[in-house]
Amino acid sequence: MAATPRETSNVVSPEARAAPQPAVAPATPRILGKILSLDDFEAPARRRIPRPIFGYVASGAERDASLRLNRAAYDDVAFVPRVLVNTSARTQKTTVFGRSYDAPFGMAPMGGTSLATYQGDIVLAHVAAEANIPMILSGGALTTLESVKAAGATAWFQAYLPGDTATITRLVERVAHAGYETMCVTVDVSVAANLEFSLRSGFRRPFRPTLRLAWDGIMRPRWLVGNFLRTLLLHGMPHVENMAERLPMISRHLDDARGARDRLSWSHLEFIRRLWKGNLVIKGILSREDARLARESGADGIIVSNHGARQLDGAIAPLRALPAIAAEAGGMTVMIDSGIRRGTDVLKALGLGAKFVFLGRPFFYAAAVAGDAGVRHAIKILRGEIDRNMALLGITTLAGMGRDRLTKANSFDGL
Repeated sequence: MAATPRETSNVVSPEARAAPQPAVAPATPRILGKILSLDDFEAPARRRIPRPIFGYVASGAERDASLRLNRAAYDDVAFVPRVLVNTSARTQKTTVFGRSYDAPFGMAPMGGTSLATYQGDIVLAHVAAEANIPMILSGGALTTLESVKAAGATAWFQAYLPGDTATITRLVERVAHAGYETMCVTVDVSVAANLEFSLRSGFRRPFRPTLRLAWDGIMRPRWLVGNFLRTLLLHGMPHVENMAERLPMISRHLDDARGARDRLSWSHLEFIRRLWKGNLVIKGILSREDARLARESGADGIIVSNHGARQLDGAIAPLRALPAIAAEAGGMTVMIDSGIRRGTDVLKALGLGAKFVFLGRPFFYAAAVAGDAGVRHAIKILRGEIDRNMALLGITTLAGMGRDRLTKANSFDGL
């Protein structure tokens, strides 16, 4: 007897059963629906990670003067948009050191990312590669530089180096062997900073388990079980993996791994240039004269930075130093970090001479809030802001973001 139409509609052919089924996308965490800007990540991150860890990440040095100066610099610059321009073909494609990226921003180095979420450095490296943007692994990270590079092909490495040629040689050779194409040497950390807010929050280096930290962990079971205990169970005690010496984060000798950074000099940079065959970036430049010395020493690029206001309190905001440094750079690629929170900030930095920008804390907070989904959401927010603002400015490429599109916020006299 012939099958009825209803019966035939329920018949599944062997070919259909064998065909691969589409993967079900993981559900987006509900909290991300309430996060509309990068600043929105901070409050929920504060609630999700222990206070000492949050205090360590959020703090600037001493009175936080540089934190305030960093933000004020962006607020002091205004746009001069052009209208009736066909901007339908907008693109954020950016080329740095011969490699094309899908956006003009990347992830700045942060040593404590694995305290934000489980395997935080791996999370950032993987999501950055997925989005085709760079992620800079910190030399102070709790994850080996080899595993991070394996997780994300777009990863760069940031080195904290002492003024010791033997130690420099070992680390540079290790970075090269791991397959990194770009190495950043951070030069504004000759001594440890005075992070008073971090200390008042209960964070100590070396890391020390305390009753306060234990109570904070108990009050944050998602972090305690999903990150801290999971890490101990699967990987053991975290170690500082990429400095002069590998030491557990609770070691009393942890500061010994820093080495004698106050001995690092321009002659050591020239030595690094001879050893390192990849792209060499100097991070922590705020002086036009130092930009000239970096160029003469063979650097391929510089990052104008005051270390996120975490070193010398009262240091000039990188955005204010940027135009003079860009004028001195010659053929070097000029990049910037510290204080960037909006797509408008990115475009202002590009207009004042930067080729590329980096953000740190927002990606840490995003990882703390929702792991890889949070980091993807942060990238989506920033890309969306840049795209919208390009249209409103009347530009279709980032090369169109020149100083003619900027002025002082309180006048129309230009910059």
